[in-house]
Amino acid sequence: MLFKYATPSIISMLVGSLYNIVDQVFIGRGVGIYGNAATNVAFPLTTICVSISLFLGLGGASIYSISLGQGNKKKAADIIGNTIVLAIAFSLIFSIVVKIFVRKFMIMFGATPDVLQYAIDYTSITSIGFLPFVFSTVMSHIIRADGSPKYAMFSVSIGAIVNMILDPIFIFNLNLGISGAALATIIGQFISFFITLRYVFNFKNITFNRYSFILYSENVRKIFILGASGGINQFSMMVVQITMNNVLSYYGAKSIYGGNIPLAVSGIIAKINMLIMAFIIGSGQGSQPILGFNYGAKNYDRVIETYKLTVTITSIIAFISFLIFQIFPRQVVSIFGDGSELYFNFAERYMRIYMSLMIVNGVQPVSGTFFTSIGKGIKGAFIAMTRQLIFLLPLIIILPRIFGIEGLMYAGPIADGIALIVTIIFVSLEIKKIKSLKLN
Repeated sequence: MLFKYATPSIISMLVGSLYNIVDQVFIGRGVGIYGNAATNVAFPLTTICVSISLFLGLGGASIYSISLGQGNKKKAADIIGNTIVLAIAFSLIFSIVVKIFVRKFMIMFGATPDVLQYAIDYTSITSIGFLPFVFSTVMSHIIRADGSPKYAMFSVSIGAIVNMILDPIFIFNLNLGISGAALATIIGQFISFFITLRYVFNFKNITFNRYSFILYSENVRKIFILGASGGINQFSMMVVQITMNNVLSYYGAKSIYGGNIPLAVSGIIAKINMLIMAFIIGSGQGSQPILGFNYGAKNYDRVIETYKLTVTITSIIAFISFLIFQIFPRQVVSIFGDGSELYFNFAERYMRIYMSLMIVNGVQPVSGTFFTSIGKGIKGAFIAMTRQLIFLLPLIIILPRIFGIEGLMYAGPIADGIALIVTIIFVSLEIKKIKSLKLN
């Protein structure tokens, strides 16, 4: 069952990640280092959209699965109706705000004078696609929880495939540059939007009525609490990315590398890491319907078994990723375009050090999803905050003050190690509680 749900989820996350990665590859080859740096500067906005999507999608899907396990289909329908309304409202408001203040956002996110206009051109277009992107991402979680993981996979995948086809046509054939990459992205997002919208009228387990789409404070509160784990994790990544961009620009300018090389390299590695995390987070999301349904049905042995199996799979993925980053750093970075020897020297060193504890990253994201899936949203939110906000953010501010740009490289593995220890403690205590419930 985990394979049935996790495989489409992984493919959805993987293909969805290609929106940004394909842009990065073609922009790097068609525009150059400034284009790569620009997409890195704009990337926090995508992270905010993902954060909104997880807050709503993971929260709504978790309550939905638990409600189905309890046999309460009316509650399940009301939760999904409220989730859909919130997704449309939040994404529309965010799109309008970004459109109005795009220049200020790009400067705040660390754009250098050379990169600023590229970032503005890219974001002015991609902000149009925030609503379809958030809606389709939220719906993919809900569709999976409804028992249609392949449909969820298809809805996300087709948009990304369209993006990959249009990218080279718009960037090279039509000479639209970075604006072409942005246009290709939003066209793919709108296609995914229409496919997921169709599913709203074809749920397997519930039927909506007109009251399902009226917001109720209790439903909204539950969605936010159970979605907090995934949402806060993504929001934390955004805060860290903005801070890191500014730190890289500032301390990079004081080093032999200058401000633009560290900014471009960091963006590339963030996108590569996003690709790897697609496997890990996708596996966790695949376990969510199984965890939620069985916890609601009081099948506690299946809950524990599913969590342990998921962590085993994600740890293997993390180990393989660790080997790739350590053995082939130059080859990986060169996929995104050429650069000077100084550029590749920095990229190799940054990747090997910053990702040196990638091997343990299969535990913490899955554990956050575990807590959310069984209705422990606050604990899931705390686990989600440990790596990014609580540990990594202070380290990327403090260490460069002492060691310069080298200090930023070591912030990653230190945060990874501490977050792992905290996660193991919390999960061990929770599994003991679940075992006691089984005995009672």
